Amino acid sequence: MKHRVNVCAIAVAAVSMLGMLTMTRDAVAQGRLRATPFAFIGTAAECGVAGSHIVTAAWLGGMGLPDNGGQNTTLLDLATNPNKNDPHRGLLLSKNGPTPDCSSAGANITGFRRPITLTELGFDYRNGTHCGAGAPRFNITSTLGFTYFAGCAAGTKTPAPQDPLEWTRVRITEAAQVFPASPTAPVFAFGPGGTEVRSISILFDEGTDTPGVEDPGGVGLAVIDNIDVGGQLIRSGAGVADGTRAKANDDDDDDDHDHDHDHDRDDNGHDDDDD
Repeated sequence: MKHRVNVCAIAVAAVSMLGMLTMTRDAVAQGRLRATPFAFIGTAAECGVAGSHIVTAAWLGGMGLPDNGGQNTTLLDLATNPNKNDPHRGLLLSKNGPTPDCSSAGANITGFRRPITLTELGFDYRNGTHCGAGAPRFNITSTLGFTYFAGCAAGTKTPAPQDPLEWTRVRITEAAQVFPASPTAPVFAFGPGGTEVRSISILFDEGTDTPGVEDPGGVGLAVIDNIDVGGQLIRSGAGVADGTRAKANDDDDDDDHDHDHDHDRDDNGHDDDDD
């Protein structure tokens, strides 16, 4: 019996250590991943007609969910919520004008080892903001040079754990939720042995003339948080790209500046912007 107890104790300790190692790995990965805001405003040479200064991408305090992963304040805990002093940073993506305007707001995902294969992508968005087929979306570029799109509307939706009544969680985990820009591109594959990815960005280029289920009048903006890259969450960030400059301040040499608007791809679905 004593031997059996010792074996059980060792097993429990091993599981605990594995959990600690996993938490440490997750913390390191979360600290390394970043979503750096950008604003793309196309020129006449790129788009035929120059884009307008109508786009904004910014990490703003008070815009998102608690950065510590805790619960958002609700009517039930106005006096007692322990996360009141959390920065609540969220990523605002806005296009204050028509969708055809050659401009977009977004964020480049950096800090992952390349090439990478993905198990999932996603984010949480605030209810009432835009969740369309084309925006906000992930733009994914494979090591073969093909571009893929994964839009908010195609994702699987569940209540966001930090605020189930006011926020929605979107997860993209299946090939059917990812669309190639070119008919010659291979089907995107998740998991080990899947599509090797060179760059990832989030793009918002649907404007106030594009309604959605959440915004039947066309609000032209989305507020997102907890950006999921392979199961690791980006809960906060920094930087403002407000449409009066090409991109937010960024000292990360790993940034591919993957600002793909619909006008930036060639006929084969390859990015014009190579490494």
